[in-house]
Amino acid sequence: MTATVIRAQVAGDGRLLSADAPLLALQREAGAEVGDPLAVPQLAAIARLSHRLGVMVSRSLTAAADHADISMWVRAKPEDGGVHLAIIDWRERLLSDDGVGMDRSTDIAALSEGWIWQVDTQLRFEMALAGAGDDSALPQDPPAIGARFSSYFQLQPDEDGDMAMLRGFALRQAFRGQHAILSADPARRYSLSAAPLFDVGGGLTGYRGIATPLRSDPPAQRDAPLTLYPAEFGRRLDRSLRQPLGRIIANADTISAQLEGPLRDDYAGYASDIASAGRHLLALVDDLADLQAVDRPDFSIVSEELDLADIARRAAGLLAVKALDKSITILPPQPEETLAATGEFRRVLQILVNLVGNAVRYAPEGTEVRIWTEWEDGMARLTVADQGSGVDPADRERIFDKFERLGRDDHGGSGLGLYISRRLARAMGGDIVVGGAPGQGARFILTLPVAAS
Repeated sequence: MTATVIRAQVAGDGRLLSADAPLLALQREAGAEVGDPLAVPQLAAIARLSHRLGVMVSRSLTAAADHADISMWVRAKPEDGGVHLAIIDWRERLLSDDGVGMDRSTDIAALSEGWIWQVDTQLRFEMALAGAGDDSALPQDPPAIGARFSSYFQLQPDEDGDMAMLRGFALRQAFRGQHAILSADPARRYSLSAAPLFDVGGGLTGYRGIATPLRSDPPAQRDAPLTLYPAEFGRRLDRSLRQPLGRIIANADTISAQLEGPLRDDYAGYASDIASAGRHLLALVDDLADLQAVDRPDFSIVSEELDLADIARRAAGLLAVKALDKSITILPPQPEETLAATGEFRRVLQILVNLVGNAVRYAPEGTEVRIWTEWEDGMARLTVADQGSGVDPADRERIFDKFERLGRDDHGGSGLGLYISRRLARAMGGDIVVGGAPGQGARFILTLPVAAS
């Protein structure tokens, strides 16, 4: 499974030398061209930081376009006297505009009565509007913007066990007649129909459709599955925190980078502190969202072949600046080292960022964090070792409990990272355990199944 990477090359003086189409379009929207200074403030700031420090810098950021807010994950790497930018997870959230796509929604509305819904490619609601018919009012508890589709609706298979919506999404085609029940009220049933939405480049941006109430007596339903976290919690969490925090971080980064002119050092420092605090809160929101996901009975992962040593090097690169702040050296596997394993790439990277991040957070200044890989008992094994105080043997299972921080009162995290990481590792057929002699540093050991090859 691969993700599209948008690439650009920035000169040492900040000029954009080359860029893939989406980023070039953003540059031109700002009134600049190739050869001009990079005109996207957030990208220019991360490029300058990477060039000044001489290290790879990675972070998420949000940029504003005329038609959308664009969130992305950016990796900036010093290269040939300039900086190479690699952008993944480019997501466009359309701005509110009554004129966008109304012809398509009108066509769908003509098919049947019901209320109108729209989701993005991550199956998060972008819109919920009442229709014009007698049965077209919104439910009393409509989906919140940003809420997961799967938290609001539970899809029901047809007599053949097929699901029209899943088939339509797989083929990027319209679908009709997908039955679903409300997660919060299984007695309320709907028939869902929708058509795909595409951007000007032909890329899928989501689906817009109609939810039509079903009034026939429903067949006997099995007991609804246990839900540990109410759907409303997830909806409000995303709508009330993630989006405002993203804007706060983006604005604070712009001020801290002094893109609009010089500022007093203390003012720039305040902005940097605001951005740092915002990222901390956003990490907590992400932890809560991941917790909701991994505790669902239907949680699953994608199994693919991956190189555990390569992912370890990526995690080390993501945390290089954080380690530099404490004069900590991260020693990842050598570039020529490989270790084939199976799992889901982004989930394994998430685990390693958590393990290495914890090691950097709690290791003494001026020490080393070592990462190495090996085979053991038919499993691929990766160890993250620090030179801190270690973990007492009595706490080596308790540390994986939900919200467990072993009595720490600092602001280092939510106490969910290790719980989520172990759940992810076990979902991929592996595990995480703690080793190391008391007083000689902690060793967190991730194991995953080896690749078939």
